[in-house]
Amino acid sequence: MLEEQVEEWSRGLLEEGEQKGRQEGRQEGEARLLLRQLEEKFGAVDADSQERVRKADAERLLDWGARLIKARRLRDVFGD
Repeated sequence: MLEEQVEEWSRGLLEEGEQKGRQEGRQEGEARLLLRQLEEKFGAVDADSQERVRKADAERLLDWGARLIKARRLRDVFGD
């Protein structure tokens, strides 16, 4: 009985870890895409902006991606 509970608990932790890993992978991919798009539109992106993009959560990345379409300057994307 205890062995089954431990196995179920372990399986739950593994699934949770896999889900978190997938989310982090998607977020990293979104950040890489946004950085590539910023570079294509504005040229080299400064280190601070790169770091800001890499640390942003998924919702913020989506917002910045939408702003990029109309932005005339890099700072327009970030809302500064």
